[in-house]
Amino acid sequence: MKISTKFIINFIGKRFQSRQINNSFGKFHKWIYSISKQLLDRIIIAFGEQKKLEYTIFRPFNWIGPKIDSLKQAELRNGRVLTIFIYNLLYNKDIVLVGNGKQKRSFTYIDDGISALNTIIENKKNNLNGKIFNIGNPKNNISIKKLAEILISDYQLIYPNKYKGKIVYKSEKEFYGKSYEDIPLRVPDISEAKKYLNWTPKDDVYSSVSKTLKSFIDANK
Repeated sequence: MKISTKFIINFIGKRFQSRQINNSFGKFHKWIYSISKQLLDRIIIAFGEQKKLEYTIFRPFNWIGPKIDSLKQAELRNGRVLTIFIYNLLYNKDIVLVGNGKQKRSFTYIDDGISALNTIIENKKNNLNGKIFNIGNPKNNISIKKLAEILISDYQLIYPNKYKGKIVYKSEKEFYGKSYEDIPLRVPDISEAKKYLNWTPKDDVYSSVSKTLKSFIDANK
């Protein structure tokens, strides 16, 4: 079997409990969603080792920004957490936090992510074969509750007193059903991206949330 295609693979994994390290795999039981990606990850690496497949894997961490998903997806609870929260704001619905809302994620603005991805695709130095990159912003690591508070504050600056909803809490079992397993902290180790891509994210979490919110408001007028 001859393989000549070069792959750039996108994995959004939930494999690590805390700080994520390249080429590491978790030891925790996960949903099929995560396990299937971990399996494909290993298959690609195996083909690289045995069949000389050229590949680069990038792992986007909680990318946010305009047009990543839609309010329709959010309505079906199939969007990213920020988009779901924005949908609730625009339609005056309560913002639901699972558990205590203290789970932390590293939110990454899409412009930063695309900048890294373009560098991977261009591969000007031809030195990215077999590399795995975490593309996220560790400085933007905040709790889901903090994300909701930032969003509500930004919205009220634009439309004072318009939002009548509130933050409410639901247990993990009530929201997801039994056997739910969450990760309390997810922070990317981006040392490989810094080293090989000369990449560092620039957008802080406040400006990222603000720009994302305004894009949905403008699109919904």
